[in-house]
Amino acid sequence: MNEKRENKLPGWLPFVVGGLFIALFTALGAWQINRGLEKRANQQLFEDETGFSAWHDGMPVRPYQRIRVTGRYDPERQVLLENIIVQGRYGYYVITPLLGMDDEPVLLVNRGWIEKREPRDLQRLEVPTERVTVRGRVGHLPRAGMKMGDAFTPGQGWPRVGVYPSPDEVAAELGRAVQPFVLLMDEQEPHGFYRLWEPSGFGPGKHFGYALQWFAIGLVLSLLLIWNYRKKRFD
Repeated sequence: MNEKRENKLPGWLPFVVGGLFIALFTALGAWQINRGLEKRANQQLFEDETGFSAWHDGMPVRPYQRIRVTGRYDPERQVLLENIIVQGRYGYYVITPLLGMDDEPVLLVNRGWIEKREPRDLQRLEVPTERVTVRGRVGHLPRAGMKMGDAFTPGQGWPRVGVYPSPDEVAAELGRAVQPFVLLMDEQEPHGFYRLWEPSGFGPGKHFGYALQWFAIGLVLSLLLIWNYRKKRFD
């Protein structure tokens, strides 16, 4: 006579697994709250900035700070950031190096967005050759959620076309160190393109909404575990 052996899971296992999921949902909710607070702080910085401070190499800056910088553009070594979508159209951000003193790192100036055209109209990228003062906000290069492969194709000429390069990758192409931030050219400055700078991504409200959802899921799971525990105890 063959006896059937039933393999039953330990009674405590669902509670352990459930507790781990509750901890995970709580952590995700807390992360969303932190992101929302960070976005709110960035928006406040963006809205509070007034006037343009004269900037020099080594001077500390804040995100979205308004500054003005003097130097000479390097028209021969510009970078076009590809896969930038504005109002449903593909295009480039035009990044032009601004040269200060000989031993200073290059300041990358984002002159705004241009629509992608083939063949490429390089005359659109022209800049003055004399020394200029440029106003703008402290920003950074756009970042991809996920990037595969190299930012630049080896052997291409200038202007270089890159897909979400890091500052180090741009510096490697220029053969010269770059400043730790990018100047987002002010909308009133000449020699720029379409510019509508604002803190990236969706606002803090969505993060707080997602946090509420994660906390709600964790609460529901907690109530289910409590109900299951009481049911087993009194059965």
